[in-house]
Amino acid sequence: MDLFFWLALALLVVGVAGSILPFLPGAILSVVGVLVYWWSTGFSDPGLLWVFSLLVVGLIAIVTDYGAGVIAARVGGASTRTAILAGVVGFVLLFVLGPIGLVLGVAGTVFVIEYLEHQDTHESGRRALYTTIGVLASSVVQVLLTVSMLVGFVVAVVL
Repeated sequence: MDLFFWLALALLVVGVAGSILPFLPGAILSVVGVLVYWWSTGFSDPGLLWVFSLLVVGLIAIVTDYGAGVIAARVGGASTRTAILAGVVGFVLLFVLGPIGLVLGVAGTVFVIEYLEHQDTHESGRRALYTTIGVLASSVVQVLLTVSMLVGFVVAVVL
């Protein structure tokens, strides 16, 4: 195994960790790991089907990472404007309070905006809860996707 294999493997492992830890773009690091190794082999190993499959999984993980809060808010019944604002506030609070800031920012924003628009605490709370569950579930999905990329990479390259 050469230096680029170990570099790619390290990026994929850090990608899994980044799916859990804030401030690390886990899915993006996993995609970069696959692409670095593929580039280092002259685009020959792993084969095109493996690379395509790993990149599709990586792109799904990226969309999950950056869009889960907005999607969950929409599924919960919040307006598009509320969902986008919740995503922005959650992202900003992520840098201030870490993962708790993300969850509180998204849930709090959905609750406040929906309450101001509809004056219904029950419905606002339900929508905020759906959004919070979606954000938390996205972390689980991201871990599963980045772990599957890591395992798929090892299978494709080593076996």
